[in-house]
Amino acid sequence: MSNSLSCISVVIIAKNSESIIKRCLNSLIDFREVILYLNDCDDKTKVVASSYQNVKIFEGSFTGFANTKKKAISYASNDWILSIDSDEVLSASLINSLKQVSLNTNTVYSFQRISYYKKKKIKFSGLYNEQVVRLFNKQTTNFDNSLVHEKVNRTDLSVVVLNGYIDHFTYLSISDLIQKTDSYSTLYSNQHTKKSSPLIAIVKSLFFFIKTYIFRLGFLDGYVGFLIAYSGSTGVFYKYLKLYEKNDNL
Repeated sequence: MSNSLSCISVVIIAKNSESIIKRCLNSLIDFREVILYLNDCDDKTKVVASSYQNVKIFEGSFTGFANTKKKAISYASNDWILSIDSDEVLSASLINSLKQVSLNTNTVYSFQRISYYKKKKIKFSGLYNEQVVRLFNKQTTNFDNSLVHEKVNRTDLSVVVLNGYIDHFTYLSISDLIQKTDSYSTLYSNQHTKKSSPLIAIVKSLFFFIKTYIFRLGFLDGYVGFLIAYSGSTGVFYKYLKLYEKNDNL
């Protein structure tokens, strides 16, 4: 049992996060140890991060989200791991909750994530009020083996929801959105061996758009809601086409 930030290591993986990493690290100044694992950076992320005394920088290759995060976690000196992304910022209310919580090794901890497109908060589109499990004891559990959309294994573990939230600046521009769509669809196709076809790609992408824009009320997010629904459906379309090409050796 513990109730101090000193026993928690914050772990981040990052690639070319110069534009956002300062905002992320500024929210972590109360932690004694922040592990930043850089993957093939060619911008000034390392230079920016080097000015923070509580940040320890390591470098290595990206081998999928789960395995790369587990590699970064291996450098943490504490057993308690708070895993966040370089485009996420902890709120003061969440930090206060972390200061007060009595940590239990048979428990993982979740909290709310609020997503943004540029500076606009996303209130619908299936991204509002997300609950993400990010705090856990590495002697008890860790991430699964997924290349993308990785999750903390929580079988037989209790989940406690903490007060507070993180701001997730998931897309900083159209170009950023396109790049992530292409990257994630490639990782998905590499991870799966299921059968696919152009027809499956079309049907699934249309279903995603309708589900996100209509049933998840994406239209209430205006332009941003349409962008999320359309780009998401495009990502679904391409991941199933990439899967089709991989399986058929085209």
